[in-house]
Amino acid sequence: MTPPALPGPECDMDSMLRSAAGISSAVRAISRTALDTVLPPQCLACDALVSEPGALCGACWDGAAFVSAPFCHACGVPFEFDHGPDALCGACVRARPVFERARAVFLYNDVSRDLVTGLKHRDRTHGAPAFGRWLARAGRELIAEADLIAPVPLHRLRLWRRRFNQSALLAQALAREAGCMEKFRADLLQRHRATPTQGGLNASDRRRNVRGAFAVPARHTPMLEGRRVLLIDDVYTTGATLEACTRALLKAGAGGVDALVLARVDRPQ
Repeated sequence: MTPPALPGPECDMDSMLRSAAGISSAVRAISRTALDTVLPPQCLACDALVSEPGALCGACWDGAAFVSAPFCHACGVPFEFDHGPDALCGACVRARPVFERARAVFLYNDVSRDLVTGLKHRDRTHGAPAFGRWLARAGRELIAEADLIAPVPLHRLRLWRRRFNQSALLAQALAREAGCMEKFRADLLQRHRATPTQGGLNASDRRRNVRGAFAVPARHTPMLEGRRVLLIDDVYTTGATLEACTRALLKAGAGGVDALVLARVDRPQ
C-alpha cells in the first residue's frame, strides 16, 4: 500500500501566505476599529458621524444631485427627457465647446459646494479617494478612451499659497481608482499667466480672463501628438477654463480633449 503523500514545500508556503494574509487583515481591522474609536469617521460634506471614512451621511446623500443620463452629449448638462444618445442642449447647438465631451459627478448645489470648498479652501484632502471613485464611475467611457489624464493647473503663485492643486489631487485619485496611473500627467499643462479668480464674472468675462493663460511645455509636445487627453477640474461653471485648456492642448498637437469634473452648474447664465 502506497503511503499518503506528505505536503510539499509549495503547500507549506501557501499555508504560510494565507496565514500571513489573515493576520494582516486582522491587524488592519483592529487598527481601523481603534482609529474610528478615537477619530470617528465624518461625512465629507457636513461632518456628521458616518459608518465609514469617505462617505456622505444620509441627509447629504439624499441632497446630493448626482448627474446621470440623459444629458447633453457635448457639455453633459442633464436633460429632463431623453432626446437620444447624441442630443445637444440649446447652448451647445448655438456654440459647441472646443472640447468634445464633458461629464460631472454632481450638479452644483449646497452639498457639492461644501465638498468642493472643503477640498479647495479647508485642506480636506482626505476625501480625495472617495472623489476618485465617484469620478471613475461618472467618466468611465472617457477614461477608457483617454491616452493621458491631466489636471487643470494652478499658477505657481496660487499653488504656493494653497500648497496643493485640488484638480491634481482629483486627477491622481481618479487614475489610481481606475488602475491607470501610467496615464496621469500632473504637469502636462502650465498656467503661465496669473489670472484673477473667476468668481463673480459672467461668461464672456470668464473667457477673456483665461484667454491665453495656459500652455503645454515644449518637453511634453512629443508625447501629446495625436493623443486624447482627459482634463480634470473641480467645478464646471461656464466651461471657460476647460475651453482655454483645451485650446492649448489642441494647439500643442492633442488629437482630442474630454473633460471630467466633480460638480457642474446646471444651467450657467
